Amino acid sequence: MEAEPTPANASQVFGDRLQLAEKYADLLARDGDLLGLIGPRELPKLWSRHILNSAVVADLVEAGEVVADIGSGAGFPGIPMAIKKPEINLVLVEPMERRANWLAQVVVPELGLDNVRVIRSRVEDLPEESFQVATARAVSALPNLLKMIAPKVASGGRILAMKGSKAQEEIDDSQVLMKKLGVKDFEIVTVGENVLEDPTTVVRIGLL
Repeated sequence: MEAEPTPANASQVFGDRLQLAEKYADLLARDGDLLGLIGPRELPKLWSRHILNSAVVADLVEAGEVVADIGSGAGFPGIPMAIKKPEINLVLVEPMERRANWLAQVVVPELGLDNVRVIRSRVEDLPEESFQVATARAVSALPNLLKMIAPKVASGGRILAMKGSKAQEEIDDSQVLMKKLGVKDFEIVTVGENVLEDPTTVVRIGLL
């Protein structure tokens, strides 16, 4: 299948860093199926469903913050976030060797992303309270995700979980964990409304 061509709204999202995003899309199209990063059926929606939807999550992060992208896989949402907003620092956490190696040895050097580093690790093995912000996309249902990630985020930090139409349902299922995990609040945030046809839904979880 052919990869989705660069859509018109990509320049609105990435500005003068669009070429970097296009290079990332080329790497995904070249290596994605071979390395099991993305399926061939995802190529026709590579920008709309993956790259752009990931990039706008950067709008929820402040300059200088250190963000852990948990279960980064092919680099979503971390790589598009790092391209869009070079003033944030991304740590891509990925347990699978071939994916971690591809991110560290191909994507980061070829795109020259000096605000990104890659750690090959399971989230359970990360040191506690290491990051100000953690992102996750298609990792796990929210209750399980919170159990894994909340201990790894510093006090007063937050988790940005990309979710779909069942976001509120997953929040409801997570209420019983609030006290145990030090969760202050849940908020459903929509990002990219001004530039994306299908904006991104994020559950923003504040920690005490």
